Amino acid sequence: MLPTVLVVGGTGAQGCAVVRMLSESGRYIVQVPTRNAKSPQAKELTDLQNVSVVEADIFSEGDLMRLFTKIDMCFINTNGFAIGEKNEIYWSIRMHNIARFCGVKHFVYGGLDYASKKVGFDPKYRCGHMEGKGKFGDFLTSQSTSPMNWSIVSSGPYMESLHETFKPRKDENGVYVFALPLADGALPLICLNDLAAYALWMFDNPEKCRGLTLKVSTQHASGEDIAKAFAAVTGKPARYEDVELEEYLTESWKGLPNGAETKIGASFALNDPTLMTYRQNFRGWWNLFRASGGNKGLLTRDYKRLDEILPTRIKSVAEWIEKSGYTGEAQSVLKDRADRGV
Repeated sequence: MLPTVLVVGGTGAQGCAVVRMLSESGRYIVQVPTRNAKSPQAKELTDLQNVSVVEADIFSEGDLMRLFTKIDMCFINTNGFAIGEKNEIYWSIRMHNIARFCGVKHFVYGGLDYASKKVGFDPKYRCGHMEGKGKFGDFLTSQSTSPMNWSIVSSGPYMESLHETFKPRKDENGVYVFALPLADGALPLICLNDLAAYALWMFDNPEKCRGLTLKVSTQHASGEDIAKAFAAVTGKPARYEDVELEEYLTESWKGLPNGAETKIGASFALNDPTLMTYRQNFRGWWNLFRASGGNKGLLTRDYKRLDEILPTRIKSVAEWIEKSGYTGEAQSVLKDRADRGV
């Protein structure tokens, strides 16, 4: 009998990659909770081997009790953009508690760097969707690994966001311009397939990753790195342009009801005074990357260890561009952003 893995967030970009990886391994039965089993994302998953979707509300204690019953392992990737920082912390803790009560053997969490903690909680670097996952990660590291083992695969911006958040524009001379408010900083990019492969490694090797926080990345890439890699692989002219942060934020979120002043998670908790606006959230996000200074800054990675665990991993932006066939064209990656039409 194959072990059963519950993947919370399995219709999102990260969760979907994990579901596919588990399915392709042939070693697990996968269940994915969703509010709408007839959605395009859910229907796509049901075509995969050993994958089924279950209609449920993951923010309902009753549904969580039902979901975690008779489950061997789980992968949890909550959506802070949908519910806000405070609710993400609360529901992540409840998922952990209920999973342990129901006898789940291994709890794997899709986390993010708790970066503001490293700089004394300077509000300049406060980013709500990272704070929620970082604070829950702190909680998880305080928990025993028996009777329920736990592991964290902590990631960063997806490489695939070069189709979306980081997509280039063409200038009047046909040059692809990667215009980002990154200054001389760097993005710890991770390609989704490799992120999922690290999660699979955790499920396959529970003793090796008992109580482990593994921070994953493909490459710390500067704006210049991205533009040069794109030009080298595609043969298309490209350049990096550092842009003013506040103007960038205004332009990036102009499609939202209140533009960049729209609050994250407002559809879940409309009058919650703790919710951050998109401007506040992504100001802190970009400030972290601007200050990261590559792999010696705030968001470090142990690339030697990552190579040991996954020797076949993609190791650079250039390699990802070549293998993915990336051409600089726009493409939807993040489910939450696609749902908003932004």
